Amino acid sequence: ALWPAAAVEVHTSKEVDAVNGTNLRLKCTFSSSSPISQHLSVTWNFQPEDLSSHEPVFYYLKEPYKLSAGRFKERVTWDGNIERNDVSIVIWNLQPTDNGTFTCQVKNPPDVDGTIGEVRLRVVRKVHFSEIHFLAVAIGSASVLMIIVVTVVIICRHHRKKAQEKRIKVADTEL
Repeated sequence: ALWPAAAVEVHTSKEVDAVNGTNLRLKCTFSSSSPISQHLSVTWNFQPEDLSSHEPVFYYLKEPYKLSAGRFKERVTWDGNIERNDVSIVIWNLQPTDNGTFTCQVKNPPDVDGTIGEVRLRVVRKVHFSEIHFLAVAIGSASVLMIIVVTVVIICRHHRKKAQEKRIKVADTEL
């Protein structure tokens, strides 16, 4: 008989954009064919865009471990919940040098093989206008323009009416 292979499946977003200087939650969840083990471990690594060597970002084994050195020292915190199969982290104060690929690996003995989640991060200097932003600006501008046109029409009618009343008074005094 064939037994199903024990494996851990890791799920992440494929790509994420974030604004320079902000904080970002890198979401990573997993599923395992075995119950959650006391020896479950989570390893987050980073590979810069220049494809230089992997750098450690974060490690979890029974508890979160902070890095003692590297670009992510004091900038990464645990934001996961093992009981909910969530092994997410938060990266603080994003920089353009954080552009690259983050990997999330979960081992849940006896399930130690399986997929590794990859998230490509792109840190941008400012937010680009989306179609919704463009639509909001267009509707707002049109509304302001309509208010201005209506106000000008009302003022013109008011002045025209005053001028007409003045002409009537002048005509009445001449008679």
